[in-house]
Amino acid sequence: MSDLFSDAAAERADAVAPLPQRIRPRTLDELVGQTGVLGPGSALRRAIDEGRAPSMILHGPPGVGKTTIARIVAEASSATFEELSAVSARVDDVRAVLARARDRLGGNGLRTLLFIDEIHRFDKRQQDSVLHAVEEGLVTLIGATTENPYFEVNQALLSRCTVIELEPLTEDELGVVLGRGAQALGTEVPADVAAAIARRAGGDARTALQTLELAWETARAGDAPLTLELVDDVARKRPLRYDRAGDRHYDLVSAFIKSMRGGDPDAAVYYLAAMLEGGEDPRFLARRIVIAASEDVGNADPQALVVAVAAAQALEHVGLPEAQLNLAQAAIYVARAPKSNASARAIWDARADVRRDGIAEPPAMLRDAHYRAAASRGHGVGYVSPHDDRSGSRADYLPESLRGRAYYVPSGNGEEGGSGDRDG
Repeated sequence: MSDLFSDAAAERADAVAPLPQRIRPRTLDELVGQTGVLGPGSALRRAIDEGRAPSMILHGPPGVGKTTIARIVAEASSATFEELSAVSARVDDVRAVLARARDRLGGNGLRTLLFIDEIHRFDKRQQDSVLHAVEEGLVTLIGATTENPYFEVNQALLSRCTVIELEPLTEDELGVVLGRGAQALGTEVPADVAAAIARRAGGDARTALQTLELAWETARAGDAPLTLELVDDVARKRPLRYDRAGDRHYDLVSAFIKSMRGGDPDAAVYYLAAMLEGGEDPRFLARRIVIAASEDVGNADPQALVVAVAAAQALEHVGLPEAQLNLAQAAIYVARAPKSNASARAIWDARADVRRDGIAEPPAMLRDAHYRAAASRGHGVGYVSPHDDRSGSRADYLPESLRGRAYYVPSGNGEEGGSGDRDG
């Protein structure tokens, strides 16, 4: 009786399932996108078609086909598909799957494909629980993750898997997906509406199909056509791929810093906007601008640091959204300023010398001479203040072992265009 109800529930679930589930590709020929790794003739494509797919980690943003590819691999290899979500699965759940896999393999030679969604959420102990099963070939493991697997998956497991990076779908590819969705819904989607949905989906096929289905249902309920206004109402905000602790954070921050360093204010303000929209901590962005003002501009334009610090202080006073103006002004100023890393190199080189050789004693004439026995030790003897005699102050103040060492070498740009002599 329970099997009868289960079969009926499965049939009804297929009928009422969301559109992305109803039109999920069943073969690689139906899969849209990922031609770089799964195109005809590729090594991975041939391995899957021939039923010898390796264990793999599928890395990519949501809605690009990670689960779909896992199901296709299972079908192509005639393997039993077992699925676990790392959000809720425990080590006992993994062991139960492996026990069933061993029984299948020993009983009738059936192979098992274990799909672990969000595998980055498994801790080391959980990841280790599948390690030997993968190594022995008891299961073919496919892990899906939106995070960088080289940071989130332990090296022992990673070394036994092929890492496949999946890309967001292009707007043209999303157009193909939407065409299939419209066919499943039995409707026509105007070209401008399909283009708007694809543009808003951010490379995510699932989001595109969900937007289409909701817009279509809304239009049908109101006996109205499918319009751009309806799409705007359904998809109020384009999904943004950003993670304050993941690859997108580091990639965009790197692009932001390099755009300021490279003198491109348009790129700098774009990456600033992208991170603000993604929910980045504005204090972090302010710190990066302050650092760039000294590291990449320095004394070529000392005003850059003043502007950057002022923006950071303004952020504390007014907060977002208004402080976006202060951050943008500072980022643009730093990007347009003449560049010099002479100050940065000076401190980096000086600290390297200290770490390597220790702290050298300053010359006796520069040492503290305010106490009674200082003079008898030679402290302060021979020191000439530049306020008293400018010509007599031209001395080398470095420790004797470092005489002649130059840490600060002016770049020749902006305010560092002079010779850099200490006497002007």
